[in-house]
Amino acid sequence: TGRSFFFFPATMPTLVLSADFGYVLAVVVAAVFANAWMGISVGRARKRYNVPYPHLYATVDLVKDEKNANLFNCIQRGHQNNLENWPFFLVLLLLGGLHNGVVAGGAGAIYVVGKIFYFLGYSSGDPKKRNQGGFSYIGLITLLVQTILLAVQLLSN
Repeated sequence: TGRSFFFFPATMPTLVLSADFGYVLAVVVAAVFANAWMGISVGRARKRYNVPYPHLYATVDLVKDEKNANLFNCIQRGHQNNLENWPFFLVLLLLGGLHNGVVAGGAGAIYVVGKIFYFLGYSSGDPKKRNQGGFSYIGLITLLVQTILLAVQLLSN
Protein backbone atom coordinates (compact mmCIF):
# COMPACT_ATOMS: atom_id res chain seq x y z
CA THR A 1 0.00 0.00 0.00
CA GLY A 2 1.04 3.56 -0.60
CA ARG A 3 1.24 6.51 1.74
CA SER A 4 -1.79 8.32 3.04
CA PHE A 5 -1.80 12.11 2.95
CA PHE A 6 -4.09 14.15 5.11
CA PHE A 7 -6.94 11.82 5.95
CA PHE A 8 -7.30 10.15 2.58
CA PRO A 9 -6.49 6.46 2.25
CA ALA A 10 -3.61 5.52 -0.01
CA THR A 11 -5.91 3.56 -2.26
CA MET A 12 -9.31 4.87 -3.20
CA PRO A 13 -12.24 2.62 -4.06
CA THR A 14 -13.09 2.45 -7.73
CA LEU A 15 -16.57 3.19 -8.96
CA VAL A 16 -17.47 1.08 -11.97
CA LEU A 17 -20.44 2.34 -13.96
CA SER A 18 -22.45 0.08 -16.22
CA ALA A 19 -23.09 1.12 -19.78
CA ASP A 20 -26.73 1.67 -18.76
CA PHE A 21 -25.60 4.65 -16.69
CA GLY A 22 -25.37 6.43 -20.05
CA TYR A 23 -29.17 6.76 -19.94
CA VAL A 24 -28.86 8.62 -16.66
CA LEU A 25 -26.27 10.98 -18.12
CA ALA A 26 -28.45 11.59 -21.18
CA VAL A 27 -31.30 12.61 -18.86
CA VAL A 28 -28.96 14.96 -16.98
CA VAL A 29 -28.14 16.66 -20.29
CA ALA A 30 -31.83 16.86 -21.23
CA ALA A 31 -32.64 18.34 -17.81
CA VAL A 32 -29.94 20.98 -18.24
CA PHE A 33 -31.36 21.99 -21.63
CA ALA A 34 -34.93 22.06 -20.27
CA ASN A 35 -33.85 24.24 -17.35
CA ALA A 36 -31.94 26.58 -19.66
CA TRP A 37 -34.99 26.89 -21.92
CA MET A 38 -37.15 27.77 -18.91
CA GLY A 39 -34.62 30.37 -17.78
CA ILE A 40 -34.48 31.92 -21.25
CA SER A 41 -38.28 32.02 -21.26
CA VAL A 42 -38.22 33.99 -18.01
CA GLY A 43 -35.68 36.41 -19.52
CA ARG A 44 -37.87 36.95 -22.57
CA ALA A 45 -40.94 37.44 -20.38
CA ARG A 46 -38.99 39.94 -18.29
CA LYS A 47 -38.45 42.04 -21.43
CA ARG A 48 -41.98 41.51 -22.78
CA TYR A 49 -43.68 42.53 -19.53
CA ASN A 50 -41.12 45.17 -18.49
CA VAL A 51 -40.01 43.56 -15.24
CA PRO A 52 -36.59 45.05 -14.46
CA TYR A 53 -33.87 43.37 -12.44
CA PRO A 54 -33.54 42.74 -9.52
CA HIS A 55 -37.29 42.18 -9.14
CA LEU A 56 -38.00 38.48 -8.88
CA TYR A 57 -41.75 38.96 -9.33
CA ALA A 58 -43.92 41.55 -11.01
CA THR A 59 -46.40 43.74 -9.17
CA VAL A 60 -49.19 45.82 -10.66
CA ASP A 61 -47.36 48.93 -9.43
CA LEU A 62 -44.23 47.81 -11.26
CA VAL A 63 -45.68 46.81 -14.65
CA LYS A 64 -48.93 48.86 -14.52
CA ASP A 65 -51.02 45.93 -15.75
CA GLU A 66 -52.47 43.13 -13.63
CA LYS A 67 -52.69 40.65 -16.51
CA ASN A 68 -49.04 41.17 -17.49
CA ALA A 69 -47.93 40.91 -13.86
CA ASN A 70 -49.79 37.61 -13.56
CA LEU A 71 -48.37 36.25 -16.83
CA PHE A 72 -44.82 37.11 -15.85
CA ASN A 73 -45.26 35.68 -12.36
CA CYS A 74 -46.65 32.44 -13.74
CA ILE A 75 -43.67 32.02 -16.08
CA GLN A 76 -41.28 32.91 -13.26
CA ARG A 77 -42.96 30.47 -10.84
CA GLY A 78 -42.84 27.65 -13.40
CA HIS A 79 -39.09 28.04 -13.67
CA GLN A 80 -38.63 28.65 -9.95
CA ASN A 81 -40.46 25.42 -9.14
CA ASN A 82 -38.06 23.55 -11.40
CA LEU A 83 -35.12 25.13 -9.59
CA GLU A 84 -36.59 24.29 -6.18
CA ASN A 85 -36.79 20.61 -7.10
CA TRP A 86 -33.54 20.46 -9.08
CA PRO A 87 -31.20 19.30 -6.26
CA PHE A 88 -33.50 16.48 -5.13
CA PHE A 89 -34.05 15.33 -8.68
CA LEU A 90 -30.36 15.25 -9.61
CA VAL A 91 -29.30 13.46 -6.42
CA LEU A 92 -32.03 10.84 -6.79
CA LEU A 93 -31.33 10.44 -10.51
CA LEU A 94 -27.60 9.91 -10.06
CA LEU A 95 -27.89 7.62 -7.04
CA GLY A 96 -30.88 5.71 -8.42
CA GLY A 97 -28.92 5.30 -11.64
CA LEU A 98 -26.24 3.44 -9.74
CA HIS A 99 -28.86 0.85 -8.84
CA ASN A 100 -30.46 0.55 -12.28
CA GLY A 101 -29.49 2.89 -15.10
CA VAL A 102 -32.35 1.90 -17.39
CA VAL A 103 -35.09 2.38 -14.78
CA ALA A 104 -33.53 5.61 -13.49
CA GLY A 105 -33.05 6.93 -17.01
CA GLY A 106 -36.68 6.23 -17.86
CA ALA A 107 -37.94 7.70 -14.59
CA GLY A 108 -35.72 10.74 -15.06
CA ALA A 109 -37.07 11.24 -18.58
CA ILE A 110 -40.64 11.08 -17.24
CA TYR A 111 -39.71 13.68 -14.62
CA VAL A 112 -38.14 16.06 -17.17
CA VAL A 113 -41.05 15.78 -19.61
CA GLY A 114 -43.44 16.31 -16.70
CA LYS A 115 -41.59 19.45 -15.66
CA ILE A 116 -41.82 20.77 -19.22
CA PHE A 117 -45.61 20.22 -19.16
CA TYR A 118 -45.72 21.83 -15.71
CA PHE A 119 -43.85 24.87 -17.03
CA LEU A 120 -45.97 25.19 -20.17
CA GLY A 121 -49.17 24.89 -18.16
CA TYR A 122 -48.08 27.45 -15.60
CA SER A 123 -46.79 29.79 -18.32
CA SER A 124 -50.26 29.96 -19.84
CA GLY A 125 -51.20 32.39 -17.07
CA ASP A 126 -53.59 29.93 -15.44
CA PRO A 127 -51.76 28.44 -12.43
CA LYS A 128 -54.17 25.47 -12.34
CA LYS A 129 -52.78 24.30 -15.69
CA ARG A 130 -49.45 23.54 -13.99
CA ASN A 131 -51.09 20.31 -12.83
CA GLN A 132 -50.73 19.00 -16.40
CA GLY A 133 -47.16 18.18 -15.38
CA GLY A 134 -48.11 16.42 -12.18
CA PHE A 135 -47.04 13.09 -13.68
CA SER A 136 -43.44 14.22 -13.13
CA TYR A 137 -43.83 12.92 -9.58
CA ILE A 138 -44.19 9.38 -10.93
CA GLY A 139 -40.63 9.76 -12.17
CA LEU A 140 -39.41 11.36 -8.95
CA ILE A 141 -40.97 8.70 -6.71
CA THR A 142 -39.50 5.98 -8.93
CA LEU A 143 -36.07 7.58 -8.51
CA LEU A 144 -36.58 7.67 -4.75
CA VAL A 145 -37.42 3.95 -4.76
CA GLN A 146 -34.33 3.20 -6.86
CA THR A 147 -32.18 5.13 -4.40
CA ILE A 148 -33.70 3.27 -1.45
CA LEU A 149 -33.02 -0.03 -3.22
CA LEU A 150 -29.41 1.04 -3.72
CA ALA A 151 -29.09 1.82 -0.01
CA VAL A 152 -30.58 -1.57 0.93
CA GLN A 153 -28.28 -3.33 -1.52
CA LEU A 154 -25.19 -1.59 -0.15
CA LEU A 155 -26.15 -2.18 3.48
CA SER A 156 -26.82 -5.87 2.93
CA ASN A 157 -23.36 -6.55 1.50
